[in-house]
Amino acid sequence: MTRVIHTGQALVDVVIEVPDLPVRGQNVMATSATDYAGGAVTVLVAAARFGAACVHAGATGTGPHGDLVRQALIADGICVSADPVPGRDTGICVVLVEPSAQRTFVTTLGAERDISVESLNISKPRSGDLVCVTGFSLALESTRVPLLAWLDTLAEGVVVVLDPGSAFASLPARVREQMLRCTDVWTSNAEEAGALLSAVGRPAAGAGLLENTEALAPLMRGATVIVRDGAAGCAVLADGTTTMIPGYPQTPIDTNGAGDTHTGALLAEVAERGASWVEGCRRANAAAAIKVTRRGPTTSPTAAEVDAFLTTAD
Repeated sequence: MTRVIHTGQALVDVVIEVPDLPVRGQNVMATSATDYAGGAVTVLVAAARFGAACVHAGATGTGPHGDLVRQALIADGICVSADPVPGRDTGICVVLVEPSAQRTFVTTLGAERDISVESLNISKPRSGDLVCVTGFSLALESTRVPLLAWLDTLAEGVVVVLDPGSAFASLPARVREQMLRCTDVWTSNAEEAGALLSAVGRPAAGAGLLENTEALAPLMRGATVIVRDGAAGCAVLADGTTTMIPGYPQTPIDTNGAGDTHTGALLAEVAERGASWVEGCRRANAAAAIKVTRRGPTTSPTAAEVDAFLTTAD
């Protein structure tokens, strides 16, 4: 069975809805505040609800935040491969959500950063598995060093999927290059793709989504690139052909976790159903469209809900 294995940080998202961001030094009254398991959990929950066998290979803490993360993973049948880190709790990410659904983040560090080659290896990736890496794991030495060392040990046929996040383009060139030498699949939003192309001196300004998608492929070991553009959909480079997959515009309530939902649904389609990257993106676009109409990061639809959505949307 092909599995989706995520190596990234599982955090608790403290989601606070505000009428507007406060002026610096001032106050604003929130309309709601809710704790959710987030980060890597969002990708894995989406993949699990699409039927994939999923593993979280990252670290969790022993306090209440770590308990919340593990409960969310286990509730969707996701394996937590490593034991909790003794004496440390999982960190939080404060997410300020405005009425426009725009988000602002403040993140703390906790037990999720305590990984090692040995703890990652408990997940035992095998040929065909999809191993997901986030660029935020590369931002700090505590997670970057063991993760890159571990990636070098993976068996032939393990597919490494990079979700660069906003951190990747600003990393030292040697770190980016080392990660890209391990990367078979890139999946990001358009801003993240353009930032990397600018960082490596490739023309990005003025280029279209399809052109930027194609420009990323020579930087990687593999040649599969997915670049999302919100409600407009995503561009997919696979098997030498670049395709634009239209999105399904909705009136958003909360966009937090939409990109991660897209990634999880896409990887599940490929892992569980054997779908092509193009067909997987069509269904992942639908999953992300449904998610933005729901509050909270881990509110991915199931595969059956996407089936029903597509019968009326197509």
